[in-house]
Amino acid sequence: MPIQRLNHAVLYVRDVERSAGFYRAVLGFRPVFTLPDAAFLQAEGSMNDHDLGLIQRGGQAEDSAAGQRTVGLYHLAWEAETLAELRQIRGKLVGAGALVSEMDHGTTKSLYAKDPDGLEFEVCWLVPAALIAADDHQLVGDPLDLDADIRRFGADTRSGVGVSSPVQH
Repeated sequence: MPIQRLNHAVLYVRDVERSAGFYRAVLGFRPVFTLPDAAFLQAEGSMNDHDLGLIQRGGQAEDSAAGQRTVGLYHLAWEAETLAELRQIRGKLVGAGALVSEMDHGTTKSLYAKDPDGLEFEVCWLVPAALIAADDHQLVGDPLDLDADIRRFGADTRSGVGVSSPVQH
């Protein structure tokens, strides 16, 4: 049976209340279950029992060395439903001082940010397969021009929902 999608992610954090508050305020996650040292959050519109688990390790926990001195996870990517929502999330990330970069990967329009513990994540909108042009495939990416993408694709066009290239069977 092939894998279909990521069901949830679990992160180790220094302060579970601070991190849960960040993910609620910036990305709209809502708490579904909490313990003294853990929180389980659900994304808006999700049918999962939780999409993000946060487990507290305390203020003495060191920064992750993944990608610097050790192997490990680089980032998680969540999909926004529309470019209008991606623009709204961008504003929240800027307001929280969390936005790191914005990239246009051709088939994916991406915001990169860091949470209060410096853990990087991505929020993206995927170009629907029917709207992908031949020159839209980029490996690295260009700076994102969200206003131009909204003019091209429309603010309320639904994301490709997990499809960033035409499917050929």
